[in-house]
Amino acid sequence: MATETAATEGATAAETTLIGTENLAPQTVPHKLERKWTFWFDNQSKQGAAWGTSLRKVYTFDTVEEFWCLYEQIFKPSKLTANADFHLFKAGVEPKWEDPECANGGKWSVACGRKTQLDTMWLETMMALIGEQFDDLDEVCGVVASVRQRQDKLALWTKTATNEAVQMGIGKKWKEIIDCTDKITYSFHDDSRRDRSAKSRYNV
Repeated sequence: MATETAATEGATAAETTLIGTENLAPQTVPHKLERKWTFWFDNQSKQGAAWGTSLRKVYTFDTVEEFWCLYEQIFKPSKLTANADFHLFKAGVEPKWEDPECANGGKWSVACGRKTQLDTMWLETMMALIGEQFDDLDEVCGVVASVRQRQDKLALWTKTATNEAVQMGIGKKWKEIIDCTDKITYSFHDDSRRDRSAKSRYNV
């Protein structure tokens, strides 16, 4: 199983637990997933650092047991300090605009008022992804949990931003999965490249 440990210079005690993930492989007969998934970690706390320079691949898994072991021991957003992100993306897809799978895509976003809410929606989304609950899962790249000082956020990245019908279907399904009653919005990566405060294109 491919593993990589995250750099933890300047990290909190919770973040240092990213070290040693190679020891988390379960000892029971594994329940295989339909595809492989990769956890990533990013700590953007350093002032002036270029976006993506602190992004690290942490662990690639393909069994139910590995997922639960990783989540319970490490990947809960409420453990993170401000400006840190957890990512769960399909194996082989980097959580960057430049990745070929993401280049023409965008993201659905939802704000989280409490850490417990972020943890719950993050977990529900991950289970839906690895459990193949989305009808258009081939269009979904991954999900990002972002811890920020003002407001935490969750974002579901998708592949083809211009396919409005597909994106609306994914957005509606995601709202059901995370039990969200507020409006969620979809933005194009191309728009965000030009202007970080660009307006959203779709909403449900």
